[in-house]
Amino acid sequence: MTRKLASSLALLCSAFGFGQAEEVTQTISTGKKTIQTKFISEKIIIDGKIDENIWNSVPIAKDFVMFQPDNGQPAPENRKTEVRVLYDNDAIYIGATLYDEDPSKILKEIAERDNFGTVDAFGVYLNGYNDGQQDFQFYVTASDGQADCVMTDSRGEDYSWDAVWESKTLINEVGWTVEMRIPYAALRFSNENKQTWGINFFREIRRDRHKYFWNRIDTKIGAFTQQQGVLQGIENIKPPTRLFFLPYASYYLNADAENKTKGELKGGLDIKYGINDAFTLDMILIPDFGQAKYDDEVLNLGPFEQQFNENRAFFTEGTDLFSKGNLLYTRRIGAKPLIRKKTIENELPDYEITEYPSSVNMINALKVSGRTKNGLGIGVLNAVTNNTYALIRNKTTGENKKYLVDPLTNYNVLVLDQRFRKNCSISFVNTNVFRDGNFSDPDLSADANVSALVWDLNTKANTYNLSGDFKYSIRKELEDKKGFSSQLNLAETTGNYRYSFGADITTKKYDNNDLGINYETNYHSFYSHGSYQILNPTKHFNSLNAHLNLYTQFHNESGKVQSNNIDFNLNMVNKANHSFGFGINGNPMKNHDYYEPRAENRYVLFPSRIGINGYISSNYNKKFAFDINPSYAVLDQPGRNSYAVNISPRYRFSDKISFIYEFEFFRQNNNKGFYDSDDYDADATTPDDIIFTNRNVVTYSNSLSGKYSINSKMNFNLSVRQYWSFSENKNFLTLQQNGELSDYNGITPVVNENSNFNAWNLDLSYSWWFAPGSQVSVLYRNNAGNFDTQINKDLGKNITNLLNNESLNHVFSISIKYFIDYNQAKNWL
Repeated sequence: MTRKLASSLALLCSAFGFGQAEEVTQTISTGKKTIQTKFISEKIIIDGKIDENIWNSVPIAKDFVMFQPDNGQPAPENRKTEVRVLYDNDAIYIGATLYDEDPSKILKEIAERDNFGTVDAFGVYLNGYNDGQQDFQFYVTASDGQADCVMTDSRGEDYSWDAVWESKTLINEVGWTVEMRIPYAALRFSNENKQTWGINFFREIRRDRHKYFWNRIDTKIGAFTQQQGVLQGIENIKPPTRLFFLPYASYYLNADAENKTKGELKGGLDIKYGINDAFTLDMILIPDFGQAKYDDEVLNLGPFEQQFNENRAFFTEGTDLFSKGNLLYTRRIGAKPLIRKKTIENELPDYEITEYPSSVNMINALKVSGRTKNGLGIGVLNAVTNNTYALIRNKTTGENKKYLVDPLTNYNVLVLDQRFRKNCSISFVNTNVFRDGNFSDPDLSADANVSALVWDLNTKANTYNLSGDFKYSIRKELEDKKGFSSQLNLAETTGNYRYSFGADITTKKYDNNDLGINYETNYHSFYSHGSYQILNPTKHFNSLNAHLNLYTQFHNESGKVQSNNIDFNLNMVNKANHSFGFGINGNPMKNHDYYEPRAENRYVLFPSRIGINGYISSNYNKKFAFDINPSYAVLDQPGRNSYAVNISPRYRFSDKISFIYEFEFFRQNNNKGFYDSDDYDADATTPDDIIFTNRNVVTYSNSLSGKYSINSKMNFNLSVRQYWSFSENKNFLTLQQNGELSDYNGITPVVNENSNFNAWNLDLSYSWWFAPGSQVSVLYRNNAGNFDTQINKDLGKNITNLLNNESLNHVFSISIKYFIDYNQAKNWL
């Protein structure tokens, strides 16, 4: 009765305007805090001062609760946070005062957008549907930086998503203050007259690594987005026309090792259009990805292709829907041509290649994505690549002609994702690839179609999770493939102790590699995971967690063990916020590796193995910090072992300048791997002799990254990578039918060709966000790569030779893009 009476009196006083409304109600039935907002007609200047009188007319969100490290502890009075919310017909406004007993100790490193650095931060999380499924998160830092992302419990935070909004922060005598203006065009919500949004506020005091939320996030519960508070009071607003144009112009000046200089001017347009309150169309016309980050290529001796990160903004921004089922590997779109150089050389020995494209030409791409108020998410992605040619010349006649290396291709993805009960979803995903049927190679031009049913189910209290999928693939005009792949996983997701176990199966006919990436087929496996974590600090540790993973994989047809792993890890953060840990891993049984022999139904025995690793990561709050990560493994074969070390010191000279250096060394002694096949029986369907090599593999890598930030909108960045890896053959072996290796006894002596790969990349860039959503980017890049069969073990000469190599290229580019909001542009007319 006392609590009800207090609430009634507070509402009565508020209704009659007695004093400032400072209290925020707590919904007793749900445990969620509720804050009221107010419509305004006066203009708020986003200057970080919170000096407009209207701010004093709305309730205050306060009484923040610690998230980490001591979950559930109230924030101390001298570090309290007070937040107010206002709105008008165009945007929602946030005003926050973050108290600090010693403002001089507020950390304020300047960094580029979406990179926090060593800095205090404030964030607001908004969910226009209040469905506990997806948050739009907006962060500001004490150095006046911005970051934003989309957050879902299943996929985590996606910082590739970018919105256009305004903010300003100021450090003053009481701490620091924040003002934010977030346009409705950056959000998603229904068109109902009375709105109820999910909302939460976040604060990090970086010097102590303390994180707080307004509405408590209980770490005992496995769900994050369902623990937000409630925002009420928004009424009679209409979602604006979400129509944005992003025209760009770029100029590239390329100089290759032969001193041939070529200039190229490009222009194009990106369009974002809100089809309705839920769905958005993103379209890119005449794509330009010339300033995307370079790929970290390595010496790849294994049976599988190297997988690269996606660095093109169009394919990373807002793609959480398209990641359902793991069917999409966007690097397939606009990748290297299907027909490789060696194929042309073998097919046309009388011709030489004069020009070979490094990637396939993309014509355009679009995606439509969104979610209805009933929880149905729909995603459509389409991309078209053009006919791409190599130029070849007849060695005798000098005749020049084009050779089609990749046909006109259409890539499509469709996703239907139904969410329900705030913490469950069932999805249908389809990917398909259509290629021009007139392509010279009918096998490579085959169309592909893959579908999947994906589920993620949680109990009402978020204590248990059941997840899994069923996938099916179909190929046309290529080996008559069909397919089948499925997995099922059950997990307990709350408390100090958590566990999961599951199984999966993939048939040999399953193939999703036209638009996805999949290495292993024809297996079934069982796995389990157990963990323990402290939820509150102890005398010596701020956090501590231990993990045990077990995994066993079997070949479908023979039942032989393909993989078996045991992995234990212990990770800790002490009171000084230094991180350290160690791990033990290994496979106690021999594995039957069906991939390394590169032949149907053949395997090589991989011996039992045990390895250890550890790491130390000092507190990044210090000007000087370092990471070190050593590892060692020994295998059950004479002299066969591996060891590695990664060392990375970093130094922050000031809030504007910092550098990070990283050195990696990795050595494998007496490594056994595929070398060649000796098929001297012309009628054999598989090679009679599969030749392996006993080799030592050594890798060195040096990288340096640095930044100089003039302010939060103007940054210089440096990224340098030198990579050298070689494989030195010691002797050759024959693979027996039982998977054992013996001394080579083939008819023809093996030609000994080692592998030696060097790579160099340097990017020096300047970025200036001169207006909201508008950017000037200047990039100087030089890069080189070289592979040969001779090894020079002098590291300095390798680097020198590489930089003097014919493959060294230089690129200088300038790109300007300008953000146009239709709602503002219409007033220009």
